[in-house]
Amino acid sequence: QVQLVESGGGLVQAGGSLRLSCAASGNIFSINDMGWYRQAPGKQRELVAHIASRGHTNYADYADSVKGRFTISRDNAKNTVYLQMATLKRADPAVYYCIADISSAYGRGSRDYWGQGTQVTVSS
Repeated sequence: QVQLVESGGGLVQAGGSLRLSCAASGNIFSINDMGWYRQAPGKQRELVAHIASRGHTNYADYADSVKGRFTISRDNAKNTVYLQMATLKRADPAVYYCIADISSAYGRGSRDYWGQGTQVTVSS
């Protein structure tokens, strides 16, 4: 079994910062791409940021709405992905979910796993 556990959500004032963490545990052989999605009430889940590891290099990309404000990073030794959010706006509140493409054994295909979500609230 594989489990993703998020932490770091909460209430922050507009213009403030938060750092989300997502740690993967369980039967993990390798983790490929990782990312963060968010879903606001009444809206579809949307991709916020994505990070891929290719050798020793990480490649990140972002939704246009968060470029320049959010930074995704990962610690492969800890099987953890982070989302540093700065200059939070009234458009950012949502439940934030992490996702990871994980293989549980050598030679076995990978699949996506989701975290349970963490709430981010921005006050004006």
